[in-house]
Formats: sequence, structure tokens, C-alpha cells
Amino acid sequence: MSDYKKKHLTKAQDAVRCHVCENPLQVLQEHCKVCFKHFCKACFSKHLSDNSKTHNCPKHSSNIIENHCEQCDSPICAICASSKQHRGHTIISILENYVKKKKVVEKELTELEKLLYPKYQEIAANILVQKANLNENSKQVLKAIDKHGEDLHRKIDSIIKKLKADLDEMNSKHLAVLKKQEDEIKRRISEIIQSMKNLKKIESGEFKLISSFKSGNAEFREMPFDQNVSLPMFIPNRINKKQLYSLIGFLSDHTTKYAGAQSLRQVSPQKDEPRVIAEIRTEYNDANELRSISCRDDGDFWAGGSDNIMRLYNLQGEMIKSIQTLSREMPFAIVITRSGYLAYTDKNDRTVNIVKETRIETAIILRGWRPLDLCSTSSDGLLVIMESDDYKQTKIARYCGSTEKQIIQFDDKGEPLYSPSGFSKNISENINLDICVSDYKARAVVVVNQAGKLRFTYTGPSYTTARGPFNPKGITTDSKGWILTADPNNRCIHILDQDGQFLRYINNCDLQDPSSLSVDSRDNLFVAQCSTGTVKKIQYHF
Repeated sequence: MSDYKKKHLTKAQDAVRCHVCENPLQVLQEHCKVCFKHFCKACFSKHLSDNSKTHNCPKHSSNIIENHCEQCDSPICAICASSKQHRGHTIISILENYVKKKKVVEKELTELEKLLYPKYQEIAANILVQKANLNENSKQVLKAIDKHGEDLHRKIDSIIKKLKADLDEMNSKHLAVLKKQEDEIKRRISEIIQSMKNLKKIESGEFKLISSFKSGNAEFREMPFDQNVSLPMFIPNRINKKQLYSLIGFLSDHTTKYAGAQSLRQVSPQKDEPRVIAEIRTEYNDANELRSISCRDDGDFWAGGSDNIMRLYNLQGEMIKSIQTLSREMPFAIVITRSGYLAYTDKNDRTVNIVKETRIETAIILRGWRPLDLCSTSSDGLLVIMESDDYKQTKIARYCGSTEKQIIQFDDKGEPLYSPSGFSKNISENINLDICVSDYKARAVVVVNQAGKLRFTYTGPSYTTARGPFNPKGITTDSKGWILTADPNNRCIHILDQDGQFLRYINNCDLQDPSSLSVDSRDNLFVAQCSTGTVKKIQYHF
């Protein structure tokens, strides 16, 4: 048997031994009430004199600590226990405190060993599994993206191939026409050459030949039709990044919460209520009402009001730039085009104008009609809603540059799509190329497709707690195809999907007289408050 085992076996057989010298204790033994250990008399004296051990009360150095104050959670002597400082406190013996604390230690150790440590090990193991799953999932998602990209490339290649085939077909038709014309011309030229030879013979011939000559140039004077072939042209549409994303798809990020963590930490629910993330004060007010705004991709926005100055603001409310209208009259509506230029309607002089750097160009001049609102199209054209001079008619015109391409005014039954004018009307093109109009007088949002066919009319949700009638003003659309329109009477924004289904209100942002709306590249909504001149930037997508 080893010395170690012998030594401890001997200890187990002994009743009590000194903690220091390990000699068996007989009658003369000492017990330290602070350390809860047994000593022989010689070792006990040394133990009490050891300054590294805390036996004496720090306030009453001659007294040994025998008690514990539960309220103060501190060891005390008998004098401290009877003092005013601990009057009314629960005083227990230091041994009793030791037993209680030992039970707490045992309980916490059990909790760590039996519950918390295994739980953390489980979470750690789960994280490793999730990391492996994330890696494998990323590979699968990348494959899906690559496959979708290849499918898109094939479709694009197919479209390009079809365009090239169409071009070859056009060229073949035009070449056939030109070949036919060329053959006819060559035949005529050959006949003219022969006729010239014959005339030269007659000219130098006898009197009889000349006298009997009959003119044949009448046939040649009738020129064959000179058909000018129109050269095929490729007119590319401007590539719209937002529309590309909507066609390609998007990544969904569903965060997985490990269930075991719920017992360790309370998880707060995610809030999805719209919220104001910026409020910008401008120079506009009730005397110079803020009538129209339009966002740039960088977060700045142009604003137009009742005066003749258009102003560019940043999110801090600082005016970066200002431009006076060409006619010195009020800009009725403004918009940022796909090319990044500022365009505005001038109702008084019946024009639509485009600001390029510091130069203003008049793009459209109307006769008998006055422009109201306008929007930029996916092909970088313009849609302009306008009223007749007699205020009896309203129509939309599509423009490519200064050229009118389409008129939208009546439905399939020949009835007007829009109310007679004299009231606010705003326009926006959706990502599916629908044309959305908020018609204040008609109390409706009217949506037609790209060809001008009526898709639906929205007059408010079937259920409502409205305080006033629905008279929509500003209107805009976002990257999801949602339609947002301002309801100043009820101080809110209505949100519809692209098929006209009501989704929700934005009615918790303390809106005051909301009028013009604009959405930035991150789908943040900018709301112009007409009478106060402030613009609120609202986050409503989560």
C-alpha cells in the first residue's frame, strides 16, 4: 500500500486531527469559529496570529468575528451586533451563515453542472450545426442564383437572337425591293443605250428616216418609283435597376432563433409599425405652401411651392441649390427623371420644362391644354396629366422627348376615365407599367395598364373609421409595386398592392396636411406637409 493511501487511511481512522500538524486531538483541542477548522493548542495560537487570516473585527480589533448581519451581508463581532448600525437587522451566527452559504454554493454548482453548462454545450453544438447548414445552404442558394442567371441569360440570348433574326428578315425584304428596283433600272438603262444608238443612226441618215421619226422618250420620262428603304434602327430601353431586381428575384433572410436560448433570455418582439426616421424643415409655410417634392437616389430631394423657386434640400434641411422657373411663374409639379434631371410643369404658360445643370429647356408646349402633374417612365419618357382650357376634360399624354406617343382619356365604353378638372390630380407609373392617378374630385385612385385600359378604381377600404371623405392627393409607387396615396382629410397614407387591394394605413406618424409623396431608392417614403412646410421621411418596410 502506498504512503499516500496509508496516510489518508490513518486520517480516516482518527477521530479528529489538527488542521496544521495533523496530530490527533485528544481533550486539549481548539476550534476556529471563523474558519470552521480544528487545531491543537500550539497551532491555534499561531493560526490566530496569522495576519493573512481575518479573525478580528475591523472596527473592534480585539474582538473575534462571531456573527453575520444578513441585511449588510457582512461578518461582525458581538459589539457590532448591538450597535445602532445593525439595530433591527437579522443577526445570525457565523456558523449558521456558513451553512446557509454552503447550501447556496451547492445549489448553484448543481444548477451549473446539471442545467446551465449542458444548455450552453447544446447551444454551442447547435451553432456548429447551423454554421455547417449555413455553408451548405449558401452553396445551394448560389447554385439556384447561378441557374436562374443562366435561365435569364438564355432568355436574353433568345430575345437578342430573335431581334437579329427580325433584322435579317427586314434586310431580306428591303434587299428584295432594292433588287427589283435595280433590275428595272438596269433594264431601262439598257433600253436608253439602245435608243441612243438608234437616234445617232437616224440623225446621220437619210431625209426619209428623220421625217418618219417618232419620239420614244415619253416612256423614259416616266421614272420608275424611287423607293427609299427605311433603315432599321435599334432603340434600346433604358435599363432600370429596380425593375431588373423585381424580375430577377430577391433574397429572403429569415433569422433562426435557437429555442434553447428562450429560457435564458427574454426576446423582444420585432416592431413593424411605420416610423418617422427624419423630419426636415424647409423654407415653405402656410404663406408659401409646399406643393410638390421628388427624391434623388442620394436621399436629397427637390421641392416646389407657391413661389417661382425650386429648391434642393438635404436631410438636415440645408438648401443645397435653387432654380427659378423660366416663366417666373409657380412650378405646378416637379419630378426627377430616370436620367436624373429635374422636370417641372408650368400650368400658366402650358409647358413642361427640363433643368439640365443650370440650363432650362422647354420640352413640351401645349395648345388648348394645361399640364398638371407628371412622372418619369421606365423608358425615360414622361407621362403628363393635363386639363383642357375650359376645365371640362382631363387626359394623360405619353411623351418620348417632345413627341406625343399616346393619349389616355376614355374607357372602353367611351366614358371619361378622370373627372373634369379644376381639382388636384397626381400621377405615377408602377413597376408593372400601370399608370396610377389620384383623382381628388372623383375621390378615387384610377389605375390603367400601359395600353390605357382600366384595371381598377380604389375609393377607400370597405371598412373605415375615417373622419372625413377620401380625397386623395399625392401618389407614388415603390419597388414592390405598392401604391401609396395621401389622404389629407384623414391625415394618413393609404397603401395598396398593385392589384388595388388595401394593405394598411400609415396613420401613426402625426401627419399634418399630407400632400405630395415620393419614395427613395430604399423605399423610404417622403411626405410633404403642405401647410407646415415640413417633410417627413418614413420607414414603412420591415
